[in-house]
Amino acid sequence: MSPLVQGALTIFLGVGGCVGYFYGSNLLIDKVLFPARGPNIARNINRANMIRPWLFLFPAIFAAGLYLAYPVVGSFIRSLYNRAGTDFVGLGNYTFLMGDDGFRTALFNNFLWLLFVPAAATGFGLLAAQLTDRLRWGNIAKSLIFMPMAISFVGASLIWKFVYANDADIGLINAIRAALGAESAVDVLQTPFWNNFFLMFILVWIQTGFAMVILSAALRGIPEETIEAAIIDGANPWQVFFRIKAPQIMGTIVVVWTTITLLTLKVFDIVYTMTGGNFGTEILPSYMMSFMFRDDGRATAVAFVIMILVLPVMIWNIQQSRKEMR
Repeated sequence: MSPLVQGALTIFLGVGGCVGYFYGSNLLIDKVLFPARGPNIARNINRANMIRPWLFLFPAIFAAGLYLAYPVVGSFIRSLYNRAGTDFVGLGNYTFLMGDDGFRTALFNNFLWLLFVPAAATGFGLLAAQLTDRLRWGNIAKSLIFMPMAISFVGASLIWKFVYANDADIGLINAIRAALGAESAVDVLQTPFWNNFFLMFILVWIQTGFAMVILSAALRGIPEETIEAAIIDGANPWQVFFRIKAPQIMGTIVVVWTTITLLTLKVFDIVYTMTGGNFGTEILPSYMMSFMFRDDGRATAVAFVIMILVLPVMIWNIQQSRKEMR
């Protein structure tokens, strides 16, 4: 069967199945379970209206349980077994992680990424949004800043690998150092501790465009009356920005910061492409990959730790979104 026929058949069965499910479930409720007739017509209608929303929600709940809840539970159970999945070791894999220097290094580096990347990307994005709105050629500047978003993480890493090259004829950093009189080249990717920040800057470079676009739209939504009133009262540009504009878009800033935080927790491509996790640049996803295909128990244990780190950020983001809706 050709891929085109398979795709058309899948769409037909999917759409037809959904329509058939909703039509059949309504018939079952209205005609069989709670018919709108007889002496109990009012009670039947009320019961049908109570059950009907859950019938519509059931496919989504079932899909979420199948593709989200089940893998989470299955991963946790798998993390309690040995590498072959035959012997139950309890929390042995987690105990190993807590005592492993590589895991502690990866966890520390992940916290560095969480502290630096979201703050820097959101800050640069807010700065770019504010400045480009004041320029006559601001749309061109926004396009250039947003352009890295169209590049994959691997592609961006290869670009910056040339920038960080320890050859003064190729690497921009060493070319600048040579122009300033430095005699020897330096490999910034092998410089302990600081090499993490050189990797982080790649993600900041990519995500600044995203933050700029969202925050620029938020800044344009601020009522002009409040800004004009502040200027009339004698506020300078700094006061207008930090005391008038920033507080009014704080909800958007939080959403942007949270979105970049979740992406940072899952980043893997940049570290794997640039250093492979060597030279002290290991992070949790790359550390997890070191166990993949040879120790599923420990790999899933690391994956579960990453999920636990993501959960507080997601819960906090949901709470903030509910506050904004209220």
